[in-house]
Amino acid sequence: MNERAIPILYVEDAGRAVQWYERLGFVKAWEHRFEPGLPAFVSIDRGPIRLFLSEHEGDARPNTLVYLFVDDVDELALEFGATPEEQPWAREIELGDPDGNRLRIGTARE
Repeated sequence: MNERAIPILYVEDAGRAVQWYERLGFVKAWEHRFEPGLPAFVSIDRGPIRLFLSEHEGDARPNTLVYLFVDDVDELALEFGATPEEQPWAREIELGDPDGNRLRIGTARE
């Protein structure tokens, strides 16, 4: 069995959110709607990292913080115009998505 946790982030517009997360290297894996016009529930992946993006009220709270470890935080910092900070555990940046969710992204120290 492959056990894991998958954070769910609330988004107002899944299409807009997917485009933003694509800048972080995520790709849309799948999307579900119970019927056309109803809220979307989307899965996005970046290698082994998976996030769920939900337009459903009550699935997740706005302003959630998720920590992601990546191989090269400097590449993402450059893409978003962020300045990495040195922490004892990682070199990291913090970004906010269009819906107010916060992503702390770091490259672990060796």
